[in-house]
Amino acid sequence: MKIDGNAIRTGMVLEHRGRLWLTTKTQHVKPGKGGAYMQVELKDIRDGTKLNERFRSDESVERARLDEDSYQLLYQEGDSYTLMHVDTFDQISVTRSQIGDGAVFLREGDIVKVSAYEGEIVGITIPETAIFMITDAEPVTKGQTATSSYKPATLENGVRLMVPPHIEVGTRVVVNTTDVAYVERAKD
Repeated sequence: MKIDGNAIRTGMVLEHRGRLWLTTKTQHVKPGKGGAYMQVELKDIRDGTKLNERFRSDESVERARLDEDSYQLLYQEGDSYTLMHVDTFDQISVTRSQIGDGAVFLREGDIVKVSAYEGEIVGITIPETAIFMITDAEPVTKGQTATSSYKPATLENGVRLMVPPHIEVGTRVVVNTTDVAYVERAKD
């Protein structure tokens, strides 16, 4: 599907120069002289190389049509993850590198979105938030609660993050899986 250069948005997948690119950043630029354009940062879906490109509003670019399906994580063996389609119950195996850094937040039973282009898996989106228990947290130092400071803590999956001073070992917290940030205390 063709789209105009000024219609490009972050998160879109484009076919450009014979390759598939994920749009990671966009900025509309209106110089004092000349026509406006969209400055776009692209990342190759297959090998991760980056490209900065300018698209004028009168240029058209091909937006890739991706098939997205929901899959449930059945189990993990080493760096291999077995997923099951939630409707057809078909099973596929993906690697840790296909999932990316967010793989540390996946647990059995989690639902992920698998994006495919012409039958080839090009992306896996994990849930935006997850609930984990704090297994290690530094004690609160006197006067720390008076300021809006955070302290380091470790989740049950070994990931370290900063949490508010009132969070203690054994507390279940909601974590943003995109930027590994504390969101809130989990509701029981």
